[in-house]
Amino acid sequence: MQWTKQNEQTVYENRWFSVNLADVELPDGRHLDHFLIRLRPVAVATVVNEANEVLLLWRHRFITDSWGWELAAGVVEDGEDIASAAARELEEETGWRPGPLHHLMSVEPSNGLTDARHHIYWSDHGST
Repeated sequence: MQWTKQNEQTVYENRWFSVNLADVELPDGRHLDHFLIRLRPVAVATVVNEANEVLLLWRHRFITDSWGWELAAGVVEDGEDIASAAARELEEETGWRPGPLHHLMSVEPSNGLTDARHHIYWSDHGST
């Protein structure tokens, strides 16, 4: 039951992402237009202390008009090392400068819509 991309064109793009339209052939031979978002890699980081408490941000997101706990995250700039980007985002968003970062996992949280890969790091100490 594999879908096959026949072609893809960019509809909109900026320095962070592009919105593309793909012609996709379904297993039964039908075709459909499928929008997708191509995104730079995302670097994510947190600090976990000796009590196993995790440094999170309490944020409002206008898109869903909701508040929630989040890890510090942002896109990796051209030529930037992913772990360095994770450390930069953590310090920019929380004020905490992490100690050595450890790679926890890489995930594709919404791969039916976007190719965004999130690289998640943690540190067992940091400083403000």
